[in-house]
Amino acid sequence: MSRVVTLTLRSLRTACAKTNGFRSARPDLSFTLTTQAKRGVSPPARCDRLLRNRSVALTRKIPILNSFQELNLAAPINRALAEAEYLIPTPIQSQTIPLVLAGRDVVGIAQTGTGKTAAFALPILHFLNANRLRPERKACRVLVLSPTRELSAQILDSFKTYGRHLPLRATLVIGGVPMGRQVRALADGVDVLVATPGRLLDLLQSHALRLDRVEFLVLDEADRMLDMGFIRDIRKIVAKLPAKRQTLFFSATMPPPIAELANEMLRDPARVAVTPVATTVDSVEQRIIHVDRSAKTAVLAQILTEESIDRALVFTRTKRGADRVVRNLAKSGIVAEAIHGNKSQSQRERVLASFRDGSVRILVATDIAARGIDVDGISHVVQHDLPNEPESYVHRIGRTARAGAAGIAIALCDSEEVAFLRDIEKLIRISIPSTDRRTPGSRPIHSDAHRPHNNNGGRSARDGQRRHRRDGSSNRQAQRPQQQNGNRPHGNHPPRGNTQNGELAGVAFLQRDAVRQPQSKGEQRWPKRH
Repeated sequence: MSRVVTLTLRSLRTACAKTNGFRSARPDLSFTLTTQAKRGVSPPARCDRLLRNRSVALTRKIPILNSFQELNLAAPINRALAEAEYLIPTPIQSQTIPLVLAGRDVVGIAQTGTGKTAAFALPILHFLNANRLRPERKACRVLVLSPTRELSAQILDSFKTYGRHLPLRATLVIGGVPMGRQVRALADGVDVLVATPGRLLDLLQSHALRLDRVEFLVLDEADRMLDMGFIRDIRKIVAKLPAKRQTLFFSATMPPPIAELANEMLRDPARVAVTPVATTVDSVEQRIIHVDRSAKTAVLAQILTEESIDRALVFTRTKRGADRVVRNLAKSGIVAEAIHGNKSQSQRERVLASFRDGSVRILVATDIAARGIDVDGISHVVQHDLPNEPESYVHRIGRTARAGAAGIAIALCDSEEVAFLRDIEKLIRISIPSTDRRTPGSRPIHSDAHRPHNNNGGRSARDGQRRHRRDGSSNRQAQRPQQQNGNRPHGNHPPRGNTQNGELAGVAFLQRDAVRQPQSKGEQRWPKRH
């Protein structure tokens, strides 16, 4: 198995210097690593022969790492990994850990479930073990930012698992719980702080935390932070960090705003890309079921009854929709729980614990809440509503078939979601097998008469929704004055009157309205403009 690494003269000199154990005197040199295989390590140490060329394209076979011992991590960390039965590094770990140990900023492009938490946690713990310092009051040495409470809690658990044999002080700062306990935990300082942006800003504003001693900044799930509107908060937090730090930036996708943020935050970053976002896991069996919208819950109940399910994760588009699905499944005798942003932190923790221990086999979630769900043994992912972002489809089905296991992904598609389905198939470059359970007389699935025009890079469905809202709102505003005056014409019919001339009838109608006196104190002579 091989990969292709393209290096310029200056960047190759930088790589050789760092892999030989000393820092380059040119910190501004550019080094970009693009991985085209699933496993690999950093460039070779002895590169003197290659430096003679102005530009070098290096192609060689890289041995696959067979154990974490080959990464030369500290002995306490290797012992914790062995106890947790972590044997072989994943591709993102094999490629990222050597770069972080060499002191590089890293941009990692990897989907959920590829092991990127260990990719940044292990080298950070190795650094903390080699540079043991007492944290200063109200300060932290490592700051990890993530979009959701569940994901933040899982990151902290990973740090504690890998650092169980180290004198590690780590704490969690998230919303939904009282802030007093978090203030007390930060009073004497911590090594590792895992936080969501909103609560972190609250602590900064109350002077319970300072960030001038941060040595490592990790931004996880950056694209989801963009979706949740956290980018402005991230910039506020980064402005309070010291300029001399190491930054690790991880995202499943790299839209332009995220790329711009990465350029602002990182210096001379190495780029590691594994499993492109358009790639779906081969071990996932994908199906589409075309249904009427009113029959979605009934078909969902039938799927959950007929399939051999260990654990099933059901996705809905809205929080209210998740609660509605749980209630409707209960009417069919199926026990399910919902998790979304409107649930309290204690409720979310209780539901996740029940899902992990198997007492609840069906979990209904929104995309935002599901980002923090890392549960093994999910055999089925059922999409009650197709996402309007095609990348979210890939993230959703990635919840099953983890660690080499097989999984089944089923999506219910009604007539209004056909455009979303086309965008998804365009992204993943495959045609998903489908069956039709719609009632006779429904619209044909592939009718071009109802296909929205796609002039914006695969975003036809969302553009159509925006046009529909603009058109609908303008029509309502145009009809509002006539409706408030008691005369309710429909369509393009002329106003009622004695004359046959529509224009004269309209003038007469306006004159009647002008001389009409208010009948009550609160009534307006002319309708209000909104």
